Amino acid sequence: MLLVTGGAGFIGSNIVAALNDAGRADVAVCDVLGHDGKWRNLAKRRLADIVPPAELPGWLSGRRLDAVIHLGAISETTATDGDLVIETNFRLSMRLLDWCTANATPFIYASSASTYGDGAQGFRDDQSISALKALRPMNLYGWSKHLFDMAVAERAARSEKLPPQWAGLKFFNVFGPNEYHKGAMMSVLARRFNDIRAGRVVELFKSHREGIADGDQRRDFIYVDDVVRVTMWLLSTPSVSGIFNVGTGKARSFKDLMLSAYAALGTVPNIRYVDMPQSIRDSYQYFTQSEVGRLRRAGYNGGFTELEEAVDLYVKGYLDRADRFR
Repeated sequence: MLLVTGGAGFIGSNIVAALNDAGRADVAVCDVLGHDGKWRNLAKRRLADIVPPAELPGWLSGRRLDAVIHLGAISETTATDGDLVIETNFRLSMRLLDWCTANATPFIYASSASTYGDGAQGFRDDQSISALKALRPMNLYGWSKHLFDMAVAERAARSEKLPPQWAGLKFFNVFGPNEYHKGAMMSVLARRFNDIRAGRVVELFKSHREGIADGDQRRDFIYVDDVVRVTMWLLSTPSVSGIFNVGTGKARSFKDLMLSAYAALGTVPNIRYVDMPQSIRDSYQYFTQSEVGRLRRAGYNGGFTELEEAVDLYVKGYLDRADRFR
């Protein structure tokens, strides 16, 4: 059996779908379904169990698993309850790491590009302690993920016992089906799609930095299918361990993202640029771009989907359909 924590969430449910597609129905999901319709992310799936997080320690007791894919977290970058975020994102992760170590179970977990903070130190997935110590996450979520990366990397650096395979994945700007429950944390494409389709004006931020055009703020947008492929490759390649960036390695603008959606629908763009709120101007990131050399050197050659193709797949396969779920 495989365990996917956060398996009803965005990335988690896509990984569960891929496991099903690969012929595995022996998948247990640990998650809180809540009242926001997150269950729909799993409505087409075959599952062995759905475990509430509070019951996970007892459920794990005496059990053998093929792997743990740990994606469960409080992922809102605006979260402010430090105690709850640390308990959920750090301490639970430590307990799962210890369980996988004791039970010789491969452990793949979600880190985040938010660990890089404002990007002043670059976006190189150097897992050395000195490199990690130089990072300064800008929010509570990023710090909680960074804290766990540090704990795992320090064990590795000291040659302490770890799971037979361990991998931390620093996801960049992931978008794709099953993100709809995330509210304000959805990709801007998912948030604005109904306006795009209806022909209503879509607002993007003006630039407040010299030399950068309005709407040309850039992110490393990666389609969720690419994230799934990396995860499935790791599951099939148990010799690979480490902390890896998961992005395309190519920064693209928010304007490019929106124009790709208009192109997928065959409609005329209707974009207006508005002033960025004063409260976020000083801390707003104008550029993120992963370095993916470590992942490629580890043997991953799956490639990454170009933005225009990814948006076309998302729009035509999901967003512009009555049933948007994978």
